[in-house]
Amino acid sequence: MAERIFVFDTTLRDGEQSPGATMNIQEKVSMARQLETLGVDIIEAGFPAASQGDFEAVRAIAAAVGSAQVAGLCRAMPADIDRGWEAIKEAAYPRIHTFLATSDIHMKHKLRKTPEQVLEMADAAVRHAMRHTANVEFSAEDASRSDWGFLAKVCSVAVKAGATTLNIPDTVGYIQPHEYAELIAFLLKNVEGADKVVFSVHCHNDLGLAVANTLAAVRAGARQIEGTVLGIGERAGNVAIEEVVMAMHTRPDVYPYETNIKTEQIYPACRRLSQIIGQPIPPYKAIVGPNAFAHESGIHQDGVLKNRLTYEIMTPQSVGRSGTEMVIGKHSGSHAIKRKIEELGYSLDEQQLAVVFGAVKELADKKEQVFDEDVEALVLEKVYRRRDKYRLKDMSVFSATGGVPPHAAVVMEFVTPDGVETRRGSAFGEGPVDAIFKCIGRMVGMTPTLERYQVNAVTGGTDAQGAVTVRIADNGFKAVGRGTSEDVLVASAQAFITALNRLEKTKEEKRECPTL
Repeated sequence: MAERIFVFDTTLRDGEQSPGATMNIQEKVSMARQLETLGVDIIEAGFPAASQGDFEAVRAIAAAVGSAQVAGLCRAMPADIDRGWEAIKEAAYPRIHTFLATSDIHMKHKLRKTPEQVLEMADAAVRHAMRHTANVEFSAEDASRSDWGFLAKVCSVAVKAGATTLNIPDTVGYIQPHEYAELIAFLLKNVEGADKVVFSVHCHNDLGLAVANTLAAVRAGARQIEGTVLGIGERAGNVAIEEVVMAMHTRPDVYPYETNIKTEQIYPACRRLSQIIGQPIPPYKAIVGPNAFAHESGIHQDGVLKNRLTYEIMTPQSVGRSGTEMVIGKHSGSHAIKRKIEELGYSLDEQQLAVVFGAVKELADKKEQVFDEDVEALVLEKVYRRRDKYRLKDMSVFSATGGVPPHAAVVMEFVTPDGVETRRGSAFGEGPVDAIFKCIGRMVGMTPTLERYQVNAVTGGTDAQGAVTVRIADNGFKAVGRGTSEDVLVASAQAFITALNRLEKTKEEKRECPTL
């Protein structure tokens, strides 16, 4: 039988730390359930000690996930580890993941600790985690730039203290594939008790080598891979799980291993994440990009028509891209829409279904065709993106080519301790979007800096829904907001208000936890 490779997904932790990928609790739970459907073995739900919001999200994921292990990331500190355990203890299969830097540059400049002190901290951290659970993973941060001999000592200490998984991360995307393979082989030979633990690899993509490094490490003996859906993550991102899995799936002659991943769920998982974070899948993205199975060259088209194997090494169906059918329209009933939502992987209660049903019917009156992507966008917008303090009720925008500047009039609802208060405002701007943002900003009493404004079509056609993503900053705080509507200006207002709500929540969390 082929050897088993465990898949550790950190989309909800490392991936969510990347700019523009922030998710709220409902979105994280939705994504966690999709990851469970995908078949990942371990879901790293977050960093519980980072904020109260992160703690609540990890706890909610732990309660929602049934078959996958749920991991909480913790620094090698007792308070972090205890906080992490509180968040994951109700999971069916909880895991504490504690980390400590081991490279000279990190020990000297970040930790300001001696190697001897780091050895003591690693031992103490794992032993403390073992008080809560026997499922403990230890990560040697910046392992790829660490002294190999010292790294082996740290890993030996962690194993002796009780760790069952050792993660050897390429934290800054520095190592080369042949070096990584040699490092894993060295540790397997020199770590005391190496035969008792699973070696894991966590690769970043700063030099574009994350997939190559991960596969090289697997061939050398690593049996757990850590990565994210679509490769999202800090800086240049993490290894893309779908690329590693399909490389092994397509080339079993080179990689005689098996995973628990259901490859037909790869595209649905990538699409779900893309919808949640409001970032489209790049056209040339391997495995799942819009062009991954597209052929324009006449020679290629001719070959594919005769035999797909001439230019395709995998089928679209193998990764879940079987094509979508337009079966939803203005005459569709609630049962058809409910079934479509379930096919897309969402489980909604009757009240949520009623909200989405009304939104689908309203959209169907405005555009000729309603696609799967439209339905999914409405589910995410109406169910998983709650408006906290500010809500858009109505708006009107004027724009012309003459000398009259664009003008926006907005009606908003403000949730206060005494109830819901309706307010109205108006403003001129350099353009219609600028006028909307100025008007809303004045109404809420904030003038944040707009760092990013992006518009994407959810589907094709001139009647497609527009998905708008904005990133704003105010006094050192940043937030991302997304909005979806067949009217791009409405989507822009929704995105800006969502970002303002998140900015308010971030400030509140900082006031509640000033030391974090």
